[in-house]
Parts: sequence; C-alpha cells; structure tokens
Amino acid sequence: MKRLPAPTDMVDPQRFGGGKGNGSEPDLDRFGGAKTDPAYGAFQRGLYMTAYNLALPRATAGDAAAQTLVAEILSRGLGVPRNDKEAAKWYALAAEQGIPEAQFQYALMLLDGDFVKKDAQAAYALMQSAAEAGNRLAQFNFAQMLVGRESEGKGMDDAVVYYQRAADAGLADAQYAMSQIFANGVGGKKHDDVEARRWLLRAAIQGYDTAQLDLGTWLMDGRGGDRDRKAGFNWMRIAALDGNVAAQNRLAKFYMQGLGTDPDSISAAAWYMLARRAGLKDAAMDDFLDGLTDEEMKTALQRANRLR
Repeated sequence: MKRLPAPTDMVDPQRFGGGKGNGSEPDLDRFGGAKTDPAYGAFQRGLYMTAYNLALPRATAGDAAAQTLVAEILSRGLGVPRNDKEAAKWYALAAEQGIPEAQFQYALMLLDGDFVKKDAQAAYALMQSAAEAGNRLAQFNFAQMLVGRESEGKGMDDAVVYYQRAADAGLADAQYAMSQIFANGVGGKKHDDVEARRWLLRAAIQGYDTAQLDLGTWLMDGRGGDRDRKAGFNWMRIAALDGNVAAQNRLAKFYMQGLGTDPDSISAAAWYMLARRAGLKDAAMDDFLDGLTDEEMKTALQRANRLR
C-alpha cells in the first residue's frame, strides 16, 4: 500500500472558509464564539492587534472562545510577536473547556513537545475528542494516530472511519488517503479503482500534487475508468508546475513519447533537467539526453531555466 499522507499541522486554508483564492471570509465557528463579537469582527477584518486587545481580558476571565482566539493570534504572530509558549497556555485552557480547535492545536503541541512537555497519551485523547466534535484536521490526524498504533487490521479499520469523515468534509489529505484505501482494498474496504479514482480527482482539484500525479498516471493508463491521455498529460503538467519532482520526470517522458501531446524532445529534456536538479535520477532519461545534439541541449537548458 502507498504511504498515506503524514500527520499535518499545516494552516489549512479551508479552516478559514474555503480554498485558495476564493475570497471567502474567515470561518469563526471553530473558535466557539459568536460571530457578532467585537473581537471576532476585528479578527475577521484583519485588525489582529485590536482583536487581541479585545479578547485578552475575556480570555483572562475564563471565556473559552476568547482563549482560543488569543492562542491563535499568538501562535501565528498576527499583529503581535509570535509566542508559541504563551499560545500553548491559552490553547490548554480552552481545550479543558471543550473547544475542538483548541483541543486539536494543543494535541499537536503535546505531540511535538517543543513548547509543552511531550505527552502522547494526552494528545491522543484530545485529538480523539476534537475529531468526534467534527474538526476535520483532527479527524485526519487521529486516523493517522490509529494507523501508527496498528498499521494493519483493527487500526486501519478504525482509522478509515475518520479518514472518511475528513474526506467528506473536503480535506484533500484525507481524500488522497481514501483513494489509497480503495486502490489497495484495506481498512475493510474492497478494492475499487473506480472509487479510488473519484477520490483522486477530488484531491487533485484541490491542488494536492501527489493526487494530481497519480490521477495523471491513472488517466494515461485507463485505470479506474476510461483512458484519457490528454487529461492525464494535463494533470501531470499541473503537478509538475507545482514543483512535484516525480511529476516533472513523468511529464518529461510524456513529451519524449508523445503521450497526450505531440512529441517534443526539447520539452522532454527541459523537464528532466529540472527534475534532475532536484536530485532525481532516471537512467532512461539520461540516455535520452545523451542522444541530443549540443544545440538541442543548449535550447533545452534555456527552457529548463525558464521553468524554475
């Protein structure tokens, strides 16, 4: 089975109301407070120092939503100096009061052990609580924790429930995980390439480059549905442009063989040069480069430099 995506502590754009560039406003529900609150209003408008000053007295008085907001501002250095240790204190207080976002963030801190004492058992309990409350990043990470405890059998069976919830909620990491689950027939799911390809498409649309690479390959091979070499080429190119080194090498081969596009030895060489600079070695592509003329190599190098 392919390795599932690693646990993530990334700032997920969809936590704030959608994917890249959609212009939607921040989703403040995750803090557990009212959207009409002045502190949240200031945060939403990007007035982070004002939001911090408004939230801090209420956080000190025990308001869990304000504690989460203060922790968020401190952990990301929004309008104030970044202070992860202080953020951990506020996340811990809000987590004790059952705010799922705070439970998730504090669980990550407990796992890392950089700003608080490492405590895997407490992190597990908090991550589970946040996952059960519907936090999709917690659902994904809790699934990863379950797999880490037992990669086969019951561990994977239990994890699939949480992968599925996070995937249904739109998390690309989880959507890719579901594609691998169906592609390999694990976690109580039957092998189903059609369903796996559906999940690959969902993750690819969201910009998940590994899903784009896999989808390009599947479309080229006709796995999980009709063969569509043009679409396969296009998805591979998107992943390559996003910097996926394996996709850059695969795209070079598509150009070399004329798969989904017209044969183009210069583009093939340029994309492989780019991948090779990143450390990828491919004997077949090295042989291909050896067969080019000096003038072709010069042109390909110029094109590769423009692709950076």
